[in-house]
Amino acid sequence: MVVSVTLAILSSLLWIPQAWLVAQFLAALVEGRPPVLGPIATVAAFVGLGALRHIGDALAGRKAFHVAQKIVERERIDLIERESLTSPFGEGGQTSAAIATLLASKLDALVPWASRYRLAAAKVALVPVVMLLVVTSMSWVAGLVLLVAGPLIPVFMALIGLAACDASEKQMAATGTLNSILLEWLNAAADIRLLNAEQQTVGRFRHSAETLRARTMEVLRIAFLSSTVLELFSAIGIAMVAVYVGFSLLGTFTFGAYATPLSIAEGIFILLLVPDFFQPLRDLASAWHDKAAALAVAGELAERENEPRQTILGRGGKAETPLGGEITITTDSLRYCAGGREIVFPDICIRQCEKLAISGPSGAGKTTLIALLAGLAKPSDGRIKVGALPLDDELADAWRGVIGFVGQHPHVLNASLRANIALADDQADDVRLEAALCAAAADGVVAALPRGIDSRLGENGSGVSGGEARRLMIARAVYANARVIFADEPTADLDVATADRVIAALEEIGRQGAMLVVATHDARLMARLDRVIRLEAVE
Repeated sequence: MVVSVTLAILSSLLWIPQAWLVAQFLAALVEGRPPVLGPIATVAAFVGLGALRHIGDALAGRKAFHVAQKIVERERIDLIERESLTSPFGEGGQTSAAIATLLASKLDALVPWASRYRLAAAKVALVPVVMLLVVTSMSWVAGLVLLVAGPLIPVFMALIGLAACDASEKQMAATGTLNSILLEWLNAAADIRLLNAEQQTVGRFRHSAETLRARTMEVLRIAFLSSTVLELFSAIGIAMVAVYVGFSLLGTFTFGAYATPLSIAEGIFILLLVPDFFQPLRDLASAWHDKAAALAVAGELAERENEPRQTILGRGGKAETPLGGEITITTDSLRYCAGGREIVFPDICIRQCEKLAISGPSGAGKTTLIALLAGLAKPSDGRIKVGALPLDDELADAWRGVIGFVGQHPHVLNASLRANIALADDQADDVRLEAALCAAAADGVVAALPRGIDSRLGENGSGVSGGEARRLMIARAVYANARVIFADEPTADLDVATADRVIAALEEIGRQGAMLVVATHDARLMARLDRVIRLEAVE
């Protein structure tokens, strides 16, 4: 960025020798004498300096844009890494739509700030000062006019900037809110239709969209206002200098210049420099909204970084060495605090290849216990041991390399069924895929799809039912050779026939030697497992 700023400032200052060449050439024509450098040399020097200015501006803008891209890239990576380590079972946090909006569109507001505003701010700090000194060296009156008119612009821009920053923050917040509302309504589309609430929903969405439109127009009004203020003061300053120079050359004004009256060359030189005294301020005004938008995004990023959040165990990467040996899970004095209440879990020991059911009333902590055992949440107190090792950040990545997780609401990638089961395996083995599907009783699901295993599934699992999606998640765990399967309410909300298929798939996994830990209310599923642990209701 230092290189970019230096190039931008030097490019702007190159106008001084260019203006001197023009002033000397025109003065020579008026006075009837040959130019100092001669016509051809003057034109060649002017064109050469102009080419250097153009190249310098282009390089400065290019380097600044690369810096801006690196800033956005760094912030996106940091945000994704931070969110990937955030526990899905923690309290608070933003919706996925708000996070996606921040990642996909809001962070782009940092690009014009880094590539335009920072260059403009750097030039304002130096270029007008140099122009002022050069003009003052020839006429203290012209310098005084610039000295009075120039500082008024930043003062009014600062006042306008306070309103611009507030308006940008409200506009950014309205954008995130609208996206979050849209995602929630899309997910609840079936319920909205069943309740005949389409008109009310459309009305509320129209109101939210109108709010966003009003916020956006407010930002634009402030941006135009700042530009208008700048143009007003710069026009007044240029006009006053032009009046002084004109009357000085006519001999009406005999003051303001040093030693001798203002010459034609000096007058033209001053008139050519004055607009470039205001040009950096013009650039800053046009980029002022970029700063306001970037500050709004930076504030949101800082708020996300400072907000309390619960993280999963581990470093978020792939373990260097897989977890080997016999697998047993034991807990000791395990506690978990959330929402102002504390859940105390009984001490448990799960043996190798055991099939365990976790039961209890709603709110007793079944899902929470599954999350703790899988390393997707951190206990408030107590400890969990895998074999002889404590389940902590050092072990968690290797632990997750040998477990499979079947949630109540399976997440299906917007990709082919093959990719959904094989995940990161680019060289998916068709034999293993078929075996995994058969073990999960999901081979019939594949046969019913139009393109079989290459059929593309939507983000919400379009093309498969809820029970079929859970069986596909079981097939995913089998394909990954998961030695431990955690399942959270795998038969919830399913009809008897579908639930029986899911239970059969889980039993098959158990027969193949995997440890099975299931949180469930289903008495039929509990009867098929080795042991049941019942949790007490939390008061």
